[in-house]
Amino acid sequence: MNALNRILSVVLGLLASSAAMSQTYPTGPITLVVPFAAGSGTDAVARIVSKKLGDRLKQPVLIENRAGANGQIAAQYVAKAKPDGYTLLMTTNTSHSANPSLVSNLKYDPIKDFTPVARVGELPFAFVVHQNDPAKTLKEWIENAKRNPGKFSYATPNSTSLVASETIKRISGIDVVGVPYKSSPQALTDLIGGSIQMYVVDSGSGMSMIKAGTVKVLGVTTKDPLSSMPGIPPVASIVPGFDLTSWNGIFGPAGMPKAVSDKINAELQQVLEDKEVRERLSQLGFEIWPTKTPEDFAKYVSDQLVHWNTLIRQAGIRPE
Repeated sequence: MNALNRILSVVLGLLASSAAMSQTYPTGPITLVVPFAAGSGTDAVARIVSKKLGDRLKQPVLIENRAGANGQIAAQYVAKAKPDGYTLLMTTNTSHSANPSLVSNLKYDPIKDFTPVARVGELPFAFVVHQNDPAKTLKEWIENAKRNPGKFSYATPNSTSLVASETIKRISGIDVVGVPYKSSPQALTDLIGGSIQMYVVDSGSGMSMIKAGTVKVLGVTTKDPLSSMPGIPPVASIVPGFDLTSWNGIFGPAGMPKAVSDKINAELQQVLEDKEVRERLSQLGFEIWPTKTPEDFAKYVSDQLVHWNTLIRQAGIRPE
């Protein structure tokens, strides 16, 4: 009985401590780590969300970009951080869905090493080429690539771009060469400069150039047309069966108190209902799609691991 009483005492103590932390958290600035460079789609979403989230939590939420290695650098950093709610990660399917099937010696576990907090939404991608590319449609571009095997290249600054490009390559039977990049802005710069011929870019990074006509859009990666890119057909209209988007969400290190993750999730729900936030995210082409609870997000992340493993195998990509 004494042993049982001690166990109950410990459990009650932990619950009381967690509840107290929820009431006082946060007492200082929060760092929101982004695994991609400034100017990327995830960075743009993080900066819009962080300002309002900081206002609601009454503490600043500071963005820290740790780009490189397809999100691995940032993910490893946050996985090793103190699980107190003051170091968070806003990431995508690149680090938490695709990398486990793309990297043979991954230094983190997307499930065991993190506390899921909330899904934020989805960021569609677009198939873009140089503004002076002679192709007027995706079909024309693919036909041109078939006439010039091995002469065209595409950018891969993230796993979504890689999987999308390789899937299009496999289904359409073209021979194009992938070129790794550290960040999306760098890839766009080289596309404009003519160093590469194609890039499947996230709308957050590419929307300003798309609207300005600096790059030419030949297709969107979603199953249906997008209101943010009127008149642009889905890639699936030319490449049957193609349907791919990128999810975006927030994590903490494993072991973060439930009361803290619940509080961040609840405040984020309110942030995503804010009219200004919704309008600014809409301008990026971002689709707001939050999970109601951290538990819902955890299940979604687990399901997406299986989904992306299937996509990567179907694309014929082998882990490196």
